[in-house]
Amino acid sequence: MEKISASLILEILGRPKENVSAALQTVMEKLSQEKGVKILNKTLHEPMPVEKSDLFTSFAEVDVELDSIMAYLVVIFGHMPSNIQITEPEKITFNNIELNEIGNAIVQRLHHYDAVAKNVVVERNMYAKKLREVAPYLFKKPDSQNPVAKTEKKPKKNKKSKKS
Repeated sequence: MEKISASLILEILGRPKENVSAALQTVMEKLSQEKGVKILNKTLHEPMPVEKSDLFTSFAEVDVELDSIMAYLVVIFGHMPSNIQITEPEKITFNNIELNEIGNAIVQRLHHYDAVAKNVVVERNMYAKKLREVAPYLFKKPDSQNPVAKTEKKPKKNKKSKKS
């Protein structure tokens, strides 16, 4: 298979400003060390403050040359660019073995994400249960959200009991 040329945008959000710059540099270093990935050109932008927040955002525009479609998938799943565009070749063909590798790589990653998500849900439920045991008052709704709790019944007037 011929090499793939692509353009990526990698973004970082965080604080303080210096950490955002350092994190973007680290991402670029890791990308450059990926097998089958060659950085042809890169432009790193200075962190800018995010409106109505104490966070900063920065991004890098990167042109890469990839040895294979698997290197392309490594970039997508490993670095999660906010945008990726293949510029060359215009047409890419696969044989069934290559397509199977691609499919299996995607399925493997999806299974990993699914396992992580399920573990997070189990842990959240476990911590919520424990918190309900040790601090049940945290889970009581305020009276304004629970109108049934403080509703007083008014005595009914009996019309037949009028004295004349």
